[in-house]
Amino acid sequence: MPPGFEIRQRWEPVVAPIAQKYGLETEFVLKVIEAESGGNPNAVSPKGAVGLMQLMPATARALGVHDPFDPAQNIEGGV
Repeated sequence: MPPGFEIRQRWEPVVAPIAQKYGLETEFVLKVIEAESGGNPNAVSPKGAVGLMQLMPATARALGVHDPFDPAQNIEGGV
């Protein structure tokens, strides 16, 4: 399997409409997810960033993300 295949397969259905809404390429957002969290929606960094796109809690709140561990909310906030 090519690198990122599992991430693409799992997250593309969620990412594609959000990326389109904001005028970004789906592939770009999937690459950010791969780099930031390895596709793990429960990822937490040593600095406290959370979720697929590694949002800091204050940033998530400022963007209206109520549950940064919810993949759709996290992606919407990250995009």
